[in-house]
Amino acid sequence: MMRKNYYQKLAFMVTLLAILLAFQKYTSKDKEPFPEVKFIAAPSVSANLSDFDPNILNREQWQKLGFSEKQISTIIKYKDIVGGTFTSKEQLKKCYAISHEKFEELKSFILLPEGSEKNNPKYSQSFAKKEIIVSKKFNPDLFIAQEWIKMGFSERQAEAILKYKSYLGGSFISKEKFKECFIISPENYNTLEPYLLLPRKTPENFKASGTQYPIKPKVQYHPFDPNHLDADGWKTLGFTEKQAHTIINYRNKNLRGSFKNLDDIQNCFVITPEKFQEMKPFIKLNPEMMIKKEEIKQEKTDFSKTDLNTITFKQLIEFGLDEKSAGSIIGFRKKLRGFVNKQQILDTYNIDKEIVQKLISIAPLDTSGVPKYTLADAPEEWLKDHPYFKYSADKIIFYRITYPDDKKILKFLKLKPEHEEKMKLYLK
Repeated sequence: MMRKNYYQKLAFMVTLLAILLAFQKYTSKDKEPFPEVKFIAAPSVSANLSDFDPNILNREQWQKLGFSEKQISTIIKYKDIVGGTFTSKEQLKKCYAISHEKFEELKSFILLPEGSEKNNPKYSQSFAKKEIIVSKKFNPDLFIAQEWIKMGFSERQAEAILKYKSYLGGSFISKEKFKECFIISPENYNTLEPYLLLPRKTPENFKASGTQYPIKPKVQYHPFDPNHLDADGWKTLGFTEKQAHTIINYRNKNLRGSFKNLDDIQNCFVITPEKFQEMKPFIKLNPEMMIKKEEIKQEKTDFSKTDLNTITFKQLIEFGLDEKSAGSIIGFRKKLRGFVNKQQILDTYNIDKEIVQKLISIAPLDTSGVPKYTLADAPEEWLKDHPYFKYSADKIIFYRITYPDDKKILKFLKLKPEHEEKMKLYLK
């Protein structure tokens, strides 16, 4: 009996010792190192950036700029806190959802003034708050500058409001669009809003700010002889007064008084290919004025009397250029609406420079028909299509609403000297 108790105690001791050894081994086991965490940087979106107004971006557009859903919600809340509109880059920078690095990446593309009213004396003087007096409902589309001034706006503010209306196509469209005019502060908008005779919402088919053009009436074409049209006749076909006079000058001066064939009409640089195709079925040239193709082939061009702004594709081939070179020159001339110096022709891409050098040394260049504008008055369509202006068009349109002065606009654009010099070739 005693021996049995002894073995039972011994077994218990061995079991307890085994448990203690196992526990010690478990607690003294070296801990495995925590795996190193590597953060993968999000791809930069700077390569796809273009100028933008942060006041008109929706959630999807903010997302394309590289912001998360949470950051976007914070930015929108911040916008509401500051009055519903960002008034300067400085103000936008204070939004904590936009990091310093992200703001620096976007800064040059943001279409807002640099500083706020408090830190910008010029801005303060130009847009100082004044009491706005309004007593009855009104349609802002019908207001002239004097009526905005009478209401309490400065002369400069009134001009900017009218410029903004013109930019939208001649109408404020809706209360939403009216509110986006940054000349009108949130406080002034709240004062005016109950009196505005405008729809509350913008129509769905309205294009975003910066791409809207005035709606042109559809032209009702009738058969016509282009050799008998005066300026008013060309205007009824949808051309501006300036374009009409350019066509007449081209016909009378360059073609000695008459269009001989359809090519003569098509080669007039103020008549776009699309416009020519619209008019073509209705053009009726006098048969006596038409030149037969056989006669054209037999005639040799006197290049010493052939204007480089009206020289045709066939004439360039006749001079010795290949089709690629001739096409490049004609194409570039059309985009520019005419050359203003011979160096532009020599700088055209994909040309035989040796032959072109001979051509420009012989042929004259008449620049009298080349359209030129001020930055303040240049048509939006022209700015957005012209090779020298199209990459700065949105900025020009934005700045000229407030600063209708070419020198100031050029200063704000911060262009490279060579780009600015090219622009000036087509500025009055």
